Amino acid sequence: MDSNPSSAETAQQSIYVSSAVTNAAKILVVGHFAVGKTTFIGSLSEITPLRTEEKMTQASAHVDDLRGVTGKTTTTVALDFGRLTLSDELVLYLFGTPGQQRFMQLWEDMARGALGALLLVDPARLEETFPVIDLIEGYGLEYAIAVNRFDSAPVYEEAEVREALDLLPDTPVVHCDARDQQSSAKALIALVRHLLDRTS
Repeated sequence: MDSNPSSAETAQQSIYVSSAVTNAAKILVVGHFAVGKTTFIGSLSEITPLRTEEKMTQASAHVDDLRGVTGKTTTTVALDFGRLTLSDELVLYLFGTPGQQRFMQLWEDMARGALGALLLVDPARLEETFPVIDLIEGYGLEYAIAVNRFDSAPVYEEAEVREALDLLPDTPVVHCDARDQQSSAKALIALVRHLLDRTS
């Protein structure tokens, strides 16, 4: 007689990728300091995300610019990692990059083999996005822009964001709330569609 799998067995099965999966893609989730990358990956990952966060201390006060950032007590010092199965054949591995300049040396390894990047943007700190765009383009990665929603932050239309960041006409721009799974999924889908268009 068959029995239903226990919750422990179900949880263990979800840790591993299905044997039916034949394709995997590496996606970078990038952006400047405190833009919501860790939150974004946490909202989407089907496994418990790997996080390398450390508490912020006075030692970083002269290094990390906290202007426009409220309530942030930790920061990513290496990477965030999550996984999302899109279909029976395809799984995405999400790698969140650290946002501070002093950790940019990690980008070279993280960008290797990546299919593309989703660039999170804070509408109140658009100017901080330019160094990240330079890195993405320097590594030759295709990307999409996801304007993250912050309480009390200004709201810009797509055309305004596109003009402010001097984007190419075919670069996707979407608005999202990194705290919300459906909203984050919409942003990721925009990137995947863009990557498919570029490879077809």
